[in-house]
Amino acid sequence: MLQKNNINLSIVIPVFNEKKYLYKLFDEIKFHFDNSENEVIFIDDGSNDGSTTILKKIKEKKNYKFALKVIKLDINSGKGRAIQTGIKNSEGEYVLLQDADLELDTKDAKEMYDMIKNNSDIKCIFGSRYLSGKLKKNNYFFNSLIGKINSLIFNIFFAQSLSDVHCGLKILHRDVIEKIKLSVNDFGIEIDLASQIVRNNFHIFEFGVSYFFRSKAEGKKITWIDGLKSFYYLIKSRFFDNSVSTNLSILYSSTYMAFVGSHFGMGLGNTLFIIFFFIFGSVIGIHFKILTSSIIFLFIFAGSLFGKGNGTTIAVIIFFIVGILLSRNIKKYFLNTKFNQFF
Repeated sequence: MLQKNNINLSIVIPVFNEKKYLYKLFDEIKFHFDNSENEVIFIDDGSNDGSTTILKKIKEKKNYKFALKVIKLDINSGKGRAIQTGIKNSEGEYVLLQDADLELDTKDAKEMYDMIKNNSDIKCIFGSRYLSGKLKKNNYFFNSLIGKINSLIFNIFFAQSLSDVHCGLKILHRDVIEKIKLSVNDFGIEIDLASQIVRNNFHIFEFGVSYFFRSKAEGKKITWIDGLKSFYYLIKSRFFDNSVSTNLSILYSSTYMAFVGSHFGMGLGNTLFIIFFFIFGSVIGIHFKILTSSIIFLFIFAGSLFGKGNGTTIAVIIFFIVGILLSRNIKKYFLNTKFNQFF
């Protein structure tokens, strides 16, 4: 599906105070993507360090074959808003998201583009800084730790197996772009994007990329505070940005699982079991609507009728697992039918 003007690839690059890197970045983009069927979109997110002037000079050179757009935002609105603006102004069949700071290699971006272009079954590829055997330079342990923890939580919440949900290098087919509606304006855009892709039943492929960490003195803008804020976006994207039916399922399954937890332990231990089962129930409610969730509850209840003491606990666990497996198969059966909203 070619877009108007026959643009195959749109490269969206948010820029905020990156004057040290723009000339080199442009040279690398030109080396790998200098083709009349591509377009490069710089979104100047309220820069005040001279980046605006450099982008203007780059555009005026006209020593490139691709279409070049420079979009100026009057005030710094955040990476998420810049990406949203770039996507709205893109025309390509594929949209490549590339950071301007050269932490991620444009050579890897080209490899990702060639891969998705030559495989019609792949609609989305995320770069991963943790998968590759490529060059890496990373001296910031805490940022890396937060990123890995966030990826783990994302995987639990959305039943995925991603290694690096925060990597800024991504490529999406237009089919994905037309389904998602991004709304986060800051660095939480990565979680917003990934969660919406999963909600729309697209598979996320990963590709190992090089990573050259830069320090705060070199212009690094994301901080540990942004890392902590991402926990909020994980909770929001999973437990609040849902349909009414999903929210009802979460409430329903959390309630009956908290009831199940009340039968374990004593005193403080009982309270902790209730909290744990409540949280676990909310995850069940995310993945199963009320009908399939009720099957799980019925199996738990049936298991409680067997044995005594520890024997009852074992029976409940076994029946719970059977209920989960049965519910998954029922959900899969109805997935592509008009009844999928009920299962």
